[in-house]
Amino acid sequence: MNGKFVAYYRVSTNKQGLHGLGMDAQKESVRNFLNGGQWELTGEFAEVESGKIKDRQELKKALDLCRKKKATLLIAKLDRLSRNAAFLLNLQESGAKFVAVDMPQADNFTVGIMALVAQKEREMISDRTKAGLAAAKRRGTRLGNPDPTQAIKKAVETNVARAKQYAENVLPVIREIQKAGVTSLRGIAGCLNARGFQTPNGKDFAAQSVKNLLDRALAGA
Repeated sequence: MNGKFVAYYRVSTNKQGLHGLGMDAQKESVRNFLNGGQWELTGEFAEVESGKIKDRQELKKALDLCRKKKATLLIAKLDRLSRNAAFLLNLQESGAKFVAVDMPQADNFTVGIMALVAQKEREMISDRTKAGLAAAKRRGTRLGNPDPTQAIKKAVETNVARAKQYAENVLPVIREIQKAGVTSLRGIAGCLNARGFQTPNGKDFAAQSVKNLLDRALAGA
């Protein structure tokens, strides 16, 4: 593969960033694809964001750099496009060229068709959900939680459990960073951000958020 490229990586949740085709796996896939050619990777952008969010700052930055450098946008998997209407629209409007590692022959026409199919599937799911709720209401089924206090308590417990699990999952990565000689909280935060990790709230790591994560992980040890 020859030319200039800008890589874009995305996962929907922090958990996906640690398992499956997460950030690290996407980066490895891109590098394997480029290996052996005369290429220049002019930039890499990564974010943990739901496909439902239209305003993706890192995607915008990647497309801006493509325009400035006259580079090709490079992604690891085509489903980063086909399941993501906002991604496709931004890509088409920018006029940027793109290559998907898992399907390099795909063009804007192919991706456009796949996006339309995905959009139709989402609409059908939404319609079925609404129809099911309406039918349940007609049958007299009481929708929603009758005990708001209990619902709030359960939601808080769920969030705490998720944060704890995330901390335990990320702890091995932090240990790896520490073994490499980075021991300060600020330094660890910088390494995590560079690898594409974010806090459970979807924000960049800072020294305090690293400390909080370590406290949660060690409390469960």
